[in-house]
Amino acid sequence: MHIAGASSSWFQRYLLPGFAFKAVIIGGGYATGRELAEFFLPAGPWGGLAAMLLAMLIWSLVCIATFLFARAHGARDYLSFFYALLGRGWVVFEAAYLVFVVLILAVFGAAAGEIGAALTGLPHLIGTLALLVAIAGFAMFGNASVERLFKYVSFLLYGVYFLFVVFAFTRFGERIAAGFASDMPATANWALGGITYASYNIVGAVVILPVLRHLRSARDAIVAGAIAGPLAILPAILFFTCMIAFYPAIGAETLPSDFLLRQMNLPLFHLLFQLMIFAALLESGTGAVHAINERIAKTWLAARGTALSARARLLIALILLTICMLLADRIGLVTLIAKGYRLLAMLFLLVYVLPLLTLGVARLRRRSATIEEIP
Repeated sequence: MHIAGASSSWFQRYLLPGFAFKAVIIGGGYATGRELAEFFLPAGPWGGLAAMLLAMLIWSLVCIATFLFARAHGARDYLSFFYALLGRGWVVFEAAYLVFVVLILAVFGAAAGEIGAALTGLPHLIGTLALLVAIAGFAMFGNASVERLFKYVSFLLYGVYFLFVVFAFTRFGERIAAGFASDMPATANWALGGITYASYNIVGAVVILPVLRHLRSARDAIVAGAIAGPLAILPAILFFTCMIAFYPAIGAETLPSDFLLRQMNLPLFHLLFQLMIFAALLESGTGAVHAINERIAKTWLAARGTALSARARLLIALILLTICMLLADRIGLVTLIAKGYRLLAMLFLLVYVLPLLTLGVARLRRRSATIEEIP
């Protein structure tokens, strides 16, 4: 890992991990606003913001611990990471991760279908299939292709969200202010919403392990991990603030983003925003599939002595995506988010976050103490 990071730029060392982490978690529910409506809106305007800040702190803390542990053990894929952390218990995480991948890819497929239908009036399956082909295309070419996708889609995403906020405050800024000033009681606990949202998304920190090869030192890991939380939550805070203009009714919308865009009545920007969401779905889905490809590639190399080919990566991606997105077409976006994500939050707390912050941190401290004792 030290050699790989020797010629890495400051962007690759400090910002790329955060952009990659954001890429994995933004997905179908975050980018469309559906997750924000599910986990933050019930806590009210201020409670929702507090929950987001709590999620950000959890993400940064766990990212720092994850990046340090991965660097210390030379782990560039989730199998290596959890073998070092849990020993033979790594299979428990892999089972949970496979459930996660199936669920989120189904969510992404459902969101792409909703977006395609909203833009073109075509059947939902067309948008789902378009996303499937795009993810498979990027996943087949490995790390370099995936990192470029994370970089350029991130620039697009932050730019479009900035314009979204400008237009929202221009068109209905008074309603946003009134929403934050309202005394409507919250219907859910803000802390629980923040912890739940952070818990099932935090798996993104191990999904992006391949990009950590650019880190040069423990300091790089700490800085990159600390930055990852704010980079990931900023677009959500901006989006949530705009949603408050139509609180609480917007919570019932399948695509809150599309609802807000219709209120703005800016057709060209409406199209640009929907294309940005599709790009966000693409980078999130590609990140999830790439993690599985990297895990299989390591096993393939150990067993066969050869690298996993681009054709094999493409085939794995197509099989996985076809299963997941057909599931999406049958179940739908709202049901997938409401029913599946809370189960994932509990799973990842038990098999990832708690072991990392106890066993993992203890091992890092012992390792640090041992290094200091060496003359």
